[in-house]
Amino acid sequence: MRLPHLTPFARTPIYFFTACAAERRSVLNNHVALDCLTEIWEKSALLDGWFIGRFVLMPDHVHIFASPSADAKGRSAWIKLWKSVSARRLTKEFNVTPPFWQGDTFDHILRSAESYTQKWDYVRNNPVRAGLVGEPEEWPWRGEIHSLAF
Repeated sequence: MRLPHLTPFARTPIYFFTACAAERRSVLNNHVALDCLTEIWEKSALLDGWFIGRFVLMPDHVHIFASPSADAKGRSAWIKLWKSVSARRLTKEFNVTPPFWQGDTFDHILRSAESYTQKWDYVRNNPVRAGLVGEPEEWPWRGEIHSLAF
């Protein structure tokens, strides 16, 4: 039996993901990580069917909003793919011992435009709460690749 109130989310869900660097290493708030991840995520829509919306790189973790197309790779396979590709590049770049990422990734399906707005407000203020900047707009390690909307 299908629940009618869930039908819209089955078509174009927006997921909120959090992935942490292994050992919570501070390796993500820099141009190398930003460029690497942005490049991978920009190709993701065409190659994997996942559209990346807004994101924030914190020193030891990343927050991503993403939405799959109807023919997208499965969520777990897609996460494993971008983490693997980025890990190979960033492990070499920063000369760190693998693994680069923690094995697990937190994900949550957003239920409404209001939920997306509330979650984004929380995420964009992370650098402020961490004492890294005074205003969210001052944090350079964030972006948006595709505009995701309900």
